Amino acid sequence: MSLDMRSVGTANGVVLALLGVAVVLVPLAALGQGAVEIPLRDVVDVLRQAVGGGSGIDPFHYAVLTEIRLPRVILALIAGAILGLAGAMMQTLFRNPLADPGLIGSSAGAALAAAVGMILGAALFPGAAGTLGVWFVPLLAFAGAMVSMLLVLRLASHGGHADASHLLLAGIAVNALAGAGIGMLVYVATDDQLRNFTIWTLGSLAGAGWPQVIVAVCVLFVLLASVPFLLRPLNALLLGEGDAACLGFNVTYLKTVLLVLSAAGVGVVVAFCGVIGFVGLVVPNVCRLLVGPNHGALLPASALMGAALLTGADLTARTVVAPTELPIGILTALIGAPFFILLLRNRVRRLAYA
Repeated sequence: MSLDMRSVGTANGVVLALLGVAVVLVPLAALGQGAVEIPLRDVVDVLRQAVGGGSGIDPFHYAVLTEIRLPRVILALIAGAILGLAGAMMQTLFRNPLADPGLIGSSAGAALAAAVGMILGAALFPGAAGTLGVWFVPLLAFAGAMVSMLLVLRLASHGGHADASHLLLAGIAVNALAGAGIGMLVYVATDDQLRNFTIWTLGSLAGAGWPQVIVAVCVLFVLLASVPFLLRPLNALLLGEGDAACLGFNVTYLKTVLLVLSAAGVGVVVAFCGVIGFVGLVVPNVCRLLVGPNHGALLPASALMGAALLTGADLTARTVVAPTELPIGILTALIGAPFFILLLRNRVRRLAYA
Protein backbone atom coordinates (compact mmCIF):
# COMPACT_ATOMS: atom_id res chain seq x y z
CA MET A 1 0.00 0.00 0.00
CA SER A 2 1.26 3.46 -0.87
CA LEU A 3 2.19 5.66 2.07
CA ASP A 4 0.24 8.60 0.71
CA MET A 5 -2.70 9.04 -1.55
CA ARG A 6 -2.17 11.28 -4.55
CA SER A 7 -5.55 10.23 -5.88
CA VAL A 8 -8.43 8.79 -3.92
CA GLY A 9 -9.52 6.78 -6.95
CA THR A 10 -12.86 6.77 -8.71
CA ALA A 11 -14.69 4.51 -6.24
CA ASN A 12 -13.46 6.39 -3.19
CA GLY A 13 -14.20 9.68 -4.92
CA VAL A 14 -17.80 8.60 -5.39
CA VAL A 15 -18.07 7.62 -1.72
CA LEU A 16 -16.63 10.96 -0.60
CA ALA A 17 -18.98 12.81 -2.96
CA LEU A 18 -22.00 10.94 -1.56
CA LEU A 19 -20.89 11.70 1.99
CA GLY A 20 -20.50 15.35 0.98
CA VAL A 21 -24.07 15.35 -0.33
CA ALA A 22 -25.23 13.85 2.98
CA VAL A 23 -23.44 16.60 4.89
CA VAL A 24 -25.49 19.12 2.90
CA LEU A 25 -28.89 17.39 2.91
CA VAL A 26 -28.99 16.20 6.53
CA PRO A 27 -28.35 19.69 8.00
CA LEU A 28 -31.01 21.17 5.69
CA ALA A 29 -33.50 18.63 7.05
CA ALA A 30 -32.34 19.30 10.61
CA LEU A 31 -32.83 23.05 10.18
CA GLY A 32 -36.41 22.63 9.02
CA GLN A 33 -37.62 19.95 11.44
CA GLY A 34 -38.44 20.33 15.11
CA ALA A 35 -41.08 21.71 17.45
CA VAL A 36 -41.56 24.48 14.91
CA GLU A 37 -41.79 23.29 11.33
CA ILE A 38 -39.97 25.65 8.97
CA PRO A 39 -40.40 25.37 5.19
CA LEU A 40 -37.30 24.52 3.21
CA ARG A 41 -37.73 27.79 1.31
CA ASP A 42 -37.31 29.80 4.54
CA VAL A 43 -34.29 27.72 5.52
CA VAL A 44 -32.64 28.39 2.17
CA ASP A 45 -33.53 32.10 2.35
CA VAL A 46 -31.93 32.43 5.78
CA LEU A 47 -28.76 30.77 4.51
CA ARG A 48 -28.78 33.04 1.46
CA GLN A 49 -29.29 36.09 3.66
CA ALA A 50 -26.22 35.08 5.65
CA VAL A 51 -24.16 35.62 2.49
CA GLY A 52 -25.92 38.75 1.34
CA GLY A 53 -29.11 37.55 -0.34
CA GLY A 54 -32.64 36.40 0.45
CA SER A 55 -35.66 38.38 1.60
CA GLY A 56 -39.25 38.07 2.79
CA ILE A 57 -38.46 35.68 5.64
CA ASP A 58 -40.90 35.21 8.50
CA PRO A 59 -39.31 37.02 11.50
CA PHE A 60 -40.22 34.19 13.88
CA HIS A 61 -38.72 31.55 11.60
CA TYR A 62 -35.66 33.73 11.15
CA ALA A 63 -35.17 33.99 14.92
CA VAL A 64 -35.63 30.24 15.46
CA LEU A 65 -33.15 29.41 12.71
CA THR A 66 -30.42 31.91 13.55
CA GLU A 67 -30.56 31.80 17.34
CA ILE A 68 -31.43 28.15 18.03
CA ARG A 69 -31.20 25.73 15.14
CA LEU A 70 -28.31 27.03 13.06
CA PRO A 71 -25.71 27.07 15.88
CA ARG A 72 -26.99 23.68 17.05
CA VAL A 73 -26.71 22.09 13.61
CA ILE A 74 -23.29 23.62 12.99
CA LEU A 75 -22.04 22.38 16.37
CA ALA A 76 -23.39 18.89 15.58
CA LEU A 77 -21.52 18.91 12.26
CA ILE A 78 -18.30 20.04 13.93
CA ALA A 79 -18.56 17.64 16.87
CA GLY A 80 -19.29 14.70 14.59
CA ALA A 81 -16.36 15.54 12.32
CA ILE A 82 -14.03 15.88 15.33
CA LEU A 83 -15.12 12.55 16.82
CA GLY A 84 -14.76 10.80 13.46
CA LEU A 85 -11.26 12.17 12.94
CA ALA A 86 -10.19 11.47 16.52
CA GLY A 87 -11.48 7.90 16.33
CA ALA A 88 -9.63 7.21 13.07
CA MET A 89 -6.41 8.63 14.50
CA MET A 90 -6.65 6.61 17.71
CA GLN A 91 -7.43 3.36 15.93
CA THR A 92 -4.39 3.83 13.72
CA LEU A 93 -2.16 4.94 16.58
CA PHE A 94 -2.98 1.82 18.60
CA ARG A 95 -3.56 -0.39 15.53
CA ASN A 96 -6.81 -1.59 17.05
CA PRO A 97 -10.25 -1.15 15.45
CA LEU A 98 -11.82 -1.39 18.92
CA ALA A 99 -10.10 1.76 20.16
CA ASP A 100 -11.79 5.12 20.42
CA PRO A 101 -11.30 8.15 22.67
CA GLY A 102 -14.06 6.99 25.01
CA LEU A 103 -12.82 3.44 25.51
CA ILE A 104 -9.30 4.54 26.41
CA GLY A 105 -10.34 7.10 29.01
CA SER A 106 -10.14 10.37 27.11
CA SER A 107 -13.85 11.18 27.31
CA ALA A 108 -13.98 10.21 30.99
CA GLY A 109 -11.01 12.42 31.81
CA ALA A 110 -12.56 15.31 29.90
CA ALA A 111 -15.88 14.74 31.66
CA LEU A 112 -14.23 14.75 35.09
CA ALA A 113 -12.38 17.98 34.37
CA ALA A 114 -15.48 19.58 32.89
CA ALA A 115 -17.49 18.49 35.94
CA VAL A 116 -14.95 20.20 38.18
CA GLY A 117 -15.45 23.37 36.18
CA MET A 118 -19.24 23.14 36.17
CA ILE A 119 -19.72 22.23 39.85
CA LEU A 120 -16.68 23.63 41.68
CA GLY A 121 -15.24 26.04 39.17
CA ALA A 122 -16.74 29.19 40.67
CA ALA A 123 -15.54 28.20 44.16
CA LEU A 124 -12.07 26.87 43.29
CA PHE A 125 -11.14 29.19 40.44
CA PRO A 126 -13.32 32.30 40.73
CA GLY A 127 -10.83 34.53 38.96
CA ALA A 128 -10.15 32.13 36.09
CA ALA A 129 -13.84 31.27 35.65
CA GLY A 130 -14.77 34.92 35.40
CA THR A 131 -11.87 35.87 33.14
CA LEU A 132 -12.01 32.97 30.72
CA GLY A 133 -15.79 32.83 30.47
CA VAL A 134 -16.81 30.44 27.70
CA TRP A 135 -13.23 29.18 27.41
CA PHE A 136 -13.04 27.98 31.02
CA VAL A 137 -14.79 24.59 30.78
CA PRO A 138 -13.32 23.68 27.36
CA LEU A 139 -9.80 24.36 28.63
CA LEU A 140 -10.37 22.19 31.69
CA ALA A 141 -11.88 19.48 29.52
CA PHE A 142 -8.91 19.66 27.16
CA ALA A 143 -6.50 19.24 30.06
CA GLY A 144 -8.50 16.33 31.47
CA ALA A 145 -8.68 14.56 28.12
CA MET A 146 -4.98 14.91 27.45
CA VAL A 147 -3.89 13.89 30.96
CA SER A 148 -6.11 10.83 30.97
CA MET A 149 -4.97 9.73 27.52
CA LEU A 150 -1.31 10.19 28.40
CA LEU A 151 -1.90 8.26 31.63
CA VAL A 152 -3.49 5.38 29.72
CA LEU A 153 -0.61 5.32 27.26
CA ARG A 154 1.91 5.39 30.09
CA LEU A 155 0.21 2.54 31.96
CA ALA A 156 -0.11 0.39 28.83
CA SER A 157 3.33 1.10 27.33
CA HIS A 158 6.72 -0.47 27.78
CA GLY A 159 9.69 0.55 25.72
CA GLY A 160 7.55 2.82 23.59
CA HIS A 161 5.09 0.09 22.60
CA ALA A 162 1.45 -0.16 23.70
CA ASP A 163 -0.31 -3.51 23.55
CA ALA A 164 -3.98 -3.19 22.60
CA SER A 165 -5.29 -5.37 25.44
CA HIS A 166 -3.19 -3.52 28.01
CA LEU A 167 -4.36 -0.23 26.53
CA LEU A 168 -8.01 -1.14 27.00
CA LEU A 169 -7.37 -2.42 30.54
CA ALA A 170 -5.63 0.84 31.39
CA GLY A 171 -8.58 2.69 29.87
CA ILE A 172 -10.97 0.76 32.10
CA ALA A 173 -8.91 1.76 35.15
CA VAL A 174 -8.82 5.44 34.17
CA ASN A 175 -12.55 5.37 33.40
CA ALA A 176 -13.18 3.92 36.86
CA LEU A 177 -11.06 6.58 38.55
CA ALA A 178 -12.75 9.35 36.59
CA GLY A 179 -16.15 7.85 37.39
CA ALA A 180 -15.31 7.88 41.10
CA GLY A 181 -14.27 11.51 40.88
CA ILE A 182 -17.45 12.42 39.05
CA GLY A 183 -19.45 10.54 41.69
CA MET A 184 -17.87 12.61 44.44
CA LEU A 185 -18.66 15.82 42.60
CA VAL A 186 -22.25 14.73 42.05
CA TYR A 187 -22.53 14.02 45.78
CA VAL A 188 -21.64 17.63 46.69
CA ALA A 189 -23.53 19.28 43.83
CA THR A 190 -26.65 21.34 44.39
CA ASP A 191 -29.96 20.18 42.95
CA ASP A 192 -29.66 22.51 39.96
CA GLN A 193 -26.04 21.53 39.34
CA LEU A 194 -26.93 17.84 39.64
CA ARG A 195 -29.80 18.11 37.18
CA ASN A 196 -27.75 20.08 34.67
CA PHE A 197 -24.77 17.75 34.98
CA THR A 198 -26.94 14.63 34.64
CA ILE A 199 -28.50 15.94 31.44
CA TRP A 200 -25.06 16.99 30.19
CA THR A 201 -23.54 13.53 30.80
CA LEU A 202 -26.26 11.95 28.64
CA GLY A 203 -25.19 14.13 25.74
CA SER A 204 -27.11 17.03 24.27
CA LEU A 205 -26.64 19.91 21.88
CA ALA A 206 -29.47 21.92 23.43
CA GLY A 207 -27.02 24.44 24.89
CA ALA A 208 -25.38 25.20 21.55
CA GLY A 209 -24.72 28.86 20.85
CA TRP A 210 -22.49 30.94 18.66
CA PRO A 211 -19.66 31.23 21.25
CA GLN A 212 -19.46 27.44 21.46
CA VAL A 213 -19.52 27.19 17.67
CA ILE A 214 -16.61 29.63 17.38
CA VAL A 215 -14.48 27.65 19.84
CA ALA A 216 -15.31 24.33 18.16
CA VAL A 217 -14.59 25.76 14.70
CA CYS A 218 -11.10 26.78 15.84
CA VAL A 219 -10.34 23.27 17.09
CA LEU A 220 -11.73 21.62 13.95
CA PHE A 221 -9.68 24.00 11.81
CA VAL A 222 -6.50 22.90 13.58
CA LEU A 223 -7.42 19.24 13.08
CA LEU A 224 -8.22 19.69 9.39
CA ALA A 225 -5.09 21.77 8.81
CA SER A 226 -3.04 18.94 10.32
CA VAL A 227 -4.53 16.22 8.11
CA PRO A 228 -2.31 16.77 5.01
CA PHE A 229 0.81 16.48 7.19
CA LEU A 230 -0.43 13.30 8.90
CA LEU A 231 -1.36 11.18 5.88
CA ARG A 232 2.05 9.61 5.23
CA PRO A 233 2.95 9.10 8.92
CA LEU A 234 -0.42 7.51 9.67
CA ASN A 235 -0.17 5.21 6.66
CA ALA A 236 3.32 4.26 7.79
CA LEU A 237 1.96 3.38 11.24
CA LEU A 238 -0.30 0.81 9.60
CA LEU A 239 2.87 -1.16 8.89
CA GLY A 240 3.92 -1.01 12.56
CA GLU A 241 5.89 1.40 14.70
CA GLY A 242 9.22 -0.24 13.83
CA ASP A 243 8.58 -0.03 10.11
CA ALA A 244 7.41 3.56 10.44
CA ALA A 245 10.64 4.45 12.26
CA CYS A 246 12.69 2.69 9.57
CA LEU A 247 10.92 4.80 6.96
CA GLY A 248 12.19 7.94 8.69
CA PHE A 249 9.21 8.99 10.80
CA ASN A 250 9.62 10.10 14.40
CA VAL A 251 7.08 7.79 16.02
CA THR A 252 7.34 9.33 19.48
CA TYR A 253 6.70 12.82 18.10
CA LEU A 254 3.83 11.50 15.97
CA LYS A 255 2.21 9.90 19.02
CA THR A 256 2.42 13.18 20.91
CA VAL A 257 0.85 15.12 18.05
CA LEU A 258 -1.99 12.63 17.66
CA LEU A 259 -2.67 12.60 21.40
CA VAL A 260 -2.76 16.38 21.63
CA LEU A 261 -5.04 16.72 18.61
CA SER A 262 -7.40 14.03 19.88
CA ALA A 263 -7.40 15.46 23.40
CA ALA A 264 -8.20 18.95 22.13
CA GLY A 265 -11.05 17.71 19.96
CA VAL A 266 -12.57 15.36 22.53
CA GLY A 267 -12.19 17.95 25.27
CA VAL A 268 -14.18 20.54 23.36
CA VAL A 269 -16.87 18.07 22.29
CA VAL A 270 -17.33 16.77 25.83
CA ALA A 271 -17.39 20.28 27.27
CA PHE A 272 -20.05 21.57 24.90
CA CYS A 273 -22.06 18.44 24.07
CA GLY A 274 -21.53 16.08 27.00
CA VAL A 275 -20.37 12.49 26.62
CA ILE A 276 -21.29 11.20 23.16
CA GLY A 277 -20.07 7.65 22.86
CA PHE A 278 -19.34 5.28 20.01
CA VAL A 279 -19.21 7.84 17.17
CA GLY A 280 -15.42 7.67 17.21
CA LEU A 281 -15.64 3.87 17.14
CA VAL A 282 -18.34 3.25 14.55
CA VAL A 283 -17.58 5.90 11.94
CA PRO A 284 -13.91 5.04 11.18
CA ASN A 285 -14.70 1.32 10.95
CA VAL A 286 -17.57 1.88 8.52
CA CYS A 287 -15.43 4.27 6.48
CA ARG A 288 -12.59 1.76 6.43
CA LEU A 289 -14.98 -0.76 4.88
CA LEU A 290 -16.10 1.80 2.28
CA VAL A 291 -12.81 3.46 1.25
CA GLY A 292 -10.07 1.21 2.64
CA PRO A 293 -7.33 1.90 5.18
CA ASN A 294 -5.47 4.62 3.24
CA HIS A 295 -5.81 7.79 5.28
CA GLY A 296 -5.97 9.98 2.19
CA ALA A 297 -9.57 8.81 1.89
CA LEU A 298 -10.21 7.48 5.41
CA LEU A 299 -9.74 10.77 7.28
CA PRO A 300 -11.99 12.93 5.06
CA ALA A 301 -14.57 10.14 4.92
CA SER A 302 -14.53 9.82 8.73
CA ALA A 303 -14.99 13.57 9.14
CA LEU A 304 -17.87 13.72 6.65
CA MET A 305 -19.65 10.62 7.96
CA GLY A 306 -19.21 11.69 11.57
CA ALA A 307 -20.68 15.11 10.78
CA ALA A 308 -23.69 13.64 8.94
CA LEU A 309 -24.27 10.89 11.54
CA LEU A 310 -24.24 13.17 14.58
CA THR A 311 -26.42 15.77 12.86
CA GLY A 312 -28.92 13.06 11.91
CA ALA A 313 -28.81 11.65 15.45
CA ASP A 314 -29.50 15.11 16.88
CA LEU A 315 -32.42 15.56 14.47
CA THR A 316 -33.84 12.22 15.62
CA ALA A 317 -33.30 13.16 19.29
CA ARG A 318 -35.30 16.36 18.76
CA THR A 319 -38.21 14.79 16.88
CA VAL A 320 -38.68 11.15 17.90
CA VAL A 321 -40.31 12.01 21.27
CA ALA A 322 -41.34 15.59 20.47
CA PRO A 323 -42.05 17.94 22.13
CA THR A 324 -39.51 16.56 24.62
CA GLU A 325 -35.95 15.73 23.63
CA LEU A 326 -34.10 12.42 23.81
CA PRO A 327 -30.45 12.66 24.95
CA ILE A 328 -28.25 12.19 21.92
CA GLY A 329 -25.83 9.99 23.85
CA ILE A 330 -28.58 7.38 24.17
CA LEU A 331 -29.07 7.26 20.41
CA THR A 332 -25.37 6.96 19.61
CA ALA A 333 -25.05 4.19 22.20
CA LEU A 334 -28.00 2.31 20.69
CA ILE A 335 -26.26 2.48 17.32
CA GLY A 336 -22.70 1.96 18.50
CA ALA A 337 -23.02 -0.74 21.16
CA PRO A 338 -24.36 -3.48 18.84
CA PHE A 339 -21.75 -2.54 16.25
CA PHE A 340 -19.02 -2.75 18.89
CA ILE A 341 -20.25 -6.18 20.00
CA LEU A 342 -20.27 -7.41 16.39
CA LEU A 343 -16.79 -6.00 15.78
CA LEU A 344 -15.48 -7.62 18.97
CA ARG A 345 -16.97 -11.03 18.12
CA ASN A 346 -15.51 -10.94 14.59
CA ARG A 347 -12.11 -10.04 16.01
CA VAL A 348 -12.29 -12.89 18.54
CA ARG A 349 -13.18 -15.36 15.79
CA ARG A 350 -10.31 -14.21 13.57
CA LEU A 351 -7.83 -14.55 16.43
CA ALA A 352 -9.22 -17.99 17.31
CA TYR A 353 -8.57 -19.31 13.78
CA ALA A 354 -5.28 -17.46 13.27
